[in-house]
Amino acid sequence: MKLNLPNRLTLFRILMVPVFLVLMVAVDFRNDAVSRIVCASVYAVTCLTDTLDGIIARKYNMITDFGKFLDPLADKFIVFAALLGILVKYTYLSKVFIWAAAVVMFRELAVTSLRLIVAGKSSIVIAASPLGKIKTISQMVCIITIMLEPVVFPFFAENHVLSYVTMGIMTVMTLWSGIDYFAKYGKYVTAGEQEKK
Repeated sequence: MKLNLPNRLTLFRILMVPVFLVLMVAVDFRNDAVSRIVCASVYAVTCLTDTLDGIIARKYNMITDFGKFLDPLADKFIVFAALLGILVKYTYLSKVFIWAAAVVMFRELAVTSLRLIVAGKSSIVIAASPLGKIKTISQMVCIITIMLEPVVFPFFAENHVLSYVTMGIMTVMTLWSGIDYFAKYGKYVTAGEQEKK
């Protein structure tokens, strides 16, 4: 299958996941500020491809079912890598962040499972909803804030105010968008059970 440009950008995003994770947890930069800037930059570039592939796909009518499925999956891979990297690297946040990370991971896996069930039962490919896109942006902002707060906003860094605020927003949007998906498509999950009865 020949991949169009948006799908190639999505694949690039997936390939950047291990690169980002290695930079985050395995490379010793010997300077915390440099480490944070490098990791945040790689993460930001990776996230930028998420915006670009969507814009290109819509503008040039390159939207495919493959892209609709792979794009949200690529988002999950990079977000999971970032969540794990933060838990390993920035342990000062771990007592609170572990719960936010658990909510994000559970929601993402649940919605991915929902997508697979709906696609299997009705051949419908669930594209990202507006709430889902806002959720993705909130996750990106939270992750970048956590990485850069001590460098860009050192006066907040002692109490990690911005990290906690964006963490709260991310958690709320993650839950809200997950509930929205299940409210719209949950009927497909129980459709088979109702037919058996």
